[in-house]
Amino acid sequence: MFKHKHPYQPFIKKDTTKLIVGTLPPPRFTTGQLLEKDVDFCYGSYYNSLWLFIDKIHDLGLRFDNSQEAIDQRKAFLIQQKIGVCDIVDSAEREKIDASDLGMTNIKLRDLIGYLHKYPAVDTLLFTGGNSKNGPEYFFRRHIKDYNLKLELVSKITPKIHQFVLPSPKTTATQPILLKPRLIKTVSLTSGSGAANIAIGSNPLYKQLKAANPKFNTFDFRVMQYREFF
Repeated sequence: MFKHKHPYQPFIKKDTTKLIVGTLPPPRFTTGQLLEKDVDFCYGSYYNSLWLFIDKIHDLGLRFDNSQEAIDQRKAFLIQQKIGVCDIVDSAEREKIDASDLGMTNIKLRDLIGYLHKYPAVDTLLFTGGNSKNGPEYFFRRHIKDYNLKLELVSKITPKIHQFVLPSPKTTATQPILLKPRLIKTVSLTSGSGAANIAIGSNPLYKQLKAANPKFNTFDFRVMQYREFF
């Protein structure tokens, strides 16, 4: 049994307004056996296209390699855009050493609600996947049940948007100031994985755009979708 521990701590600053929420990077990031084009940072797998989308949207000229410069480029972008990363899975076990969300068992979740209380500027969660089993939205729904919270549907058009009211945390010695309740928006983006291409292919909007321009592909569709939120 492989113990799959998340290799990165949440990347959040005091003025962060949006959090990217995924599950776990591929096991090679935990073992340190990175590929040549991997970046040793959140969403650093070259086969996870998140940074490719962001690079295309902002024309950043990002490096895709094991260098410190590649890491620094991504951190600088996140800080400038007030975006953070806080994947919801802290650890899991796997019988087969791969990156499949469905292959995770004995899953330990991070206290995402606790992070929202700690960083009061955050008002949006960007899920890198929907409500399919063991996806980030799926786990978040499970997580917030412990707080008696529930997502309210705002828009059912892909990417689906929900919201919920985050109540004030109880005052403690380390948090003596009572924070006001605040509205948190969640956006369930289409996953950057290749497996999501099947779902995109059946999307009515994608079919329409593809018919109008045969060169339009699933990468273009995701860039169009992600552009609004990044």
